[in-house]
Amino acid sequence: MRISLYDLLTQKPLLLADGATGTNFMNMGLEPGFPPDIWNLTEPSKPQTLHQQFVDAGSDIILTNTFGANAPRLKLHKAQDDTYAINKAGAELAGQVAEAADRPVVVAGSVGPTGELFQPMGEMTMESAVAAFKTQIEGLRDGGADVVWIETMSASEEIQAAAQAAIDCGMPYVFTASFDTAGKTMMGIAPGDIHGITKDLPEQPLALGSNCGVGASDLLLSTLAMTAADPNAVVVGKANCGIPTVLGKETIYSGTPELMYDYAQLAADAGVRIIGGCCGNAPEHVAAMRQSIDDYIARNEAGPRPTRESLEATLGALVNPPLEAGAVGRRGASRRRR
Repeated sequence: MRISLYDLLTQKPLLLADGATGTNFMNMGLEPGFPPDIWNLTEPSKPQTLHQQFVDAGSDIILTNTFGANAPRLKLHKAQDDTYAINKAGAELAGQVAEAADRPVVVAGSVGPTGELFQPMGEMTMESAVAAFKTQIEGLRDGGADVVWIETMSASEEIQAAAQAAIDCGMPYVFTASFDTAGKTMMGIAPGDIHGITKDLPEQPLALGSNCGVGASDLLLSTLAMTAADPNAVVVGKANCGIPTVLGKETIYSGTPELMYDYAQLAADAGVRIIGGCCGNAPEHVAAMRQSIDDYIARNEAGPRPTRESLEATLGALVNPPLEAGAVGRRGASRRRR
């Protein structure tokens, strides 16, 4: 069953997104350095299997296997000419799983950063960035994606370029940034300022928020700043599953399903409406978040708004805390009952 993200947001107080792509693909044999996006054409059963596992775990939203499927990144593997085909196939594979589900599932077309820097630090211009993202998003649109999901961004210009490309393609969009540098993105975006990034564009996002970064505590601290800055915004929180440790070719994440259960409860109390997992989150972690969200809704009573202290007590210490004191402000309006 397919549904638009807008409609699903009107029907449910909290939505569950999926988990990790790359770290789960490594368990399926993905070699380090190989772009998983190409599997949409060469190993389609593998991304489709992962999508099915996430739907079976309870995800309301599944992200296509297209995070790095833009021409600048694919060029590193001499696959830039396949940009449209890889994205179209990625949306089709996820769409087949969504259509076979016994409940509404949204297919979100994943769009990650290009890896390029904008002028004057690099060679990318707004025009070239929009063009690169437009080719990718045309493939996602034509493959049947329901929404463009711009994620793990660090530069305002790149968010604006991807959003403009989505608008040019007639697609609704969501965007998230990674706040992994002392409470800000690598390019200096503060979480409380994220709402203004697309203010001059003709269409605004259906949701915005944070993903990836470092630990779950750090991510929720960033979402607290977002919900404090705009209590009415639809905020996304897709946290990594604890802290990674590299052991040879393998990356192990410290988080357990129990930790992600607690994370989902705290995210809901922080005002996050779209909850999910990023790196390290396997289907069992997503299933724990599904149970957490269902328990939260059934309880019909929100807990206290989290603080830095309560986040650290439950999820562990901040890995890369903000430099400024008072980074999390008070919410400007009363919180709606969940």
